[in-house]
Amino acid sequence: MRKNRLFYLVALLAAMTVVLSACGSQSAKKSGEAAEKVDFSGYANPDIFITPQELSELLEDPNVIIFDDNKPDAYAKGHIPGAINTGFHSFSKVEGKPGDALWGTTLDKEELTKKLESYGVTNDKTIVFYSDVLSGPGPDGRNVWQMRMAGLDNVKLLYGGLQQWKDLGYETTKEETSAPKPSTGLALQDFDESYRADKDYVYENLGKTTIIDVRTEKEFKGSQNAGEARGGHIKGAKHLVWSELLNEDATPKSPDEIKKIMAEVGVKPEDDFVVY
Repeated sequence: MRKNRLFYLVALLAAMTVVLSACGSQSAKKSGEAAEKVDFSGYANPDIFITPQELSELLEDPNVIIFDDNKPDAYAKGHIPGAINTGFHSFSKVEGKPGDALWGTTLDKEELTKKLESYGVTNDKTIVFYSDVLSGPGPDGRNVWQMRMAGLDNVKLLYGGLQQWKDLGYETTKEETSAPKPSTGLALQDFDESYRADKDYVYENLGKTTIIDVRTEKEFKGSQNAGEARGGHIKGAKHLVWSELLNEDATPKSPDEIKKIMAEVGVKPEDDFVVY
């Protein structure tokens, strides 16, 4: 049995699935005030997060690489100084179109290694991903998931994303970050398959494992406006929009709130479930 994991259907992933087992919630104060220290106690994997306060002290650190996962036009309007723009599918297979075999799945180990090395990633550097969390279903969470699946435990998700960074009054810039110096010798592990579920796993577990569709209600009911190859949802899937797990300031809701929300779709902390 796969226990206490979050599983992702091959193509459609959601950032906040990472949040369910690895985050906390604490409102930060606005610019000009001292922000409260975020309390992550009670969460299974608090090390997955880095706070804006912590990141602000590392902007000049050559051993920290920051990836901005917003779309290029959003990146151009303002981003964290030194951040490299990567977007949603920079580390995924995108030959063809959505719905084609393997489209949107993680690059193979060798391809992923080369791609990360092109950005200067090494095993001993800290890698931070962020996005404008409230504007879409979290490419930063998706990328953190992919890196963790490949054994990079030094990968972090910015708590509250770009909005929380701005709310705390930290600097943004429109200046594009120069191309990084490539690295060599990055060692990824064979992918931990407990991090994902393919269509065969989902089919074989229909009626046995809770399946959660985190897309919009329109998509759940059949809209293909987001590029889905087929309309509708997986038979028996529960509907829970990913943003229900967030506060208005883009930070995750509290552990008790998340547990309550998940209980409403039939999931307890110890359960296996599939998110897409």
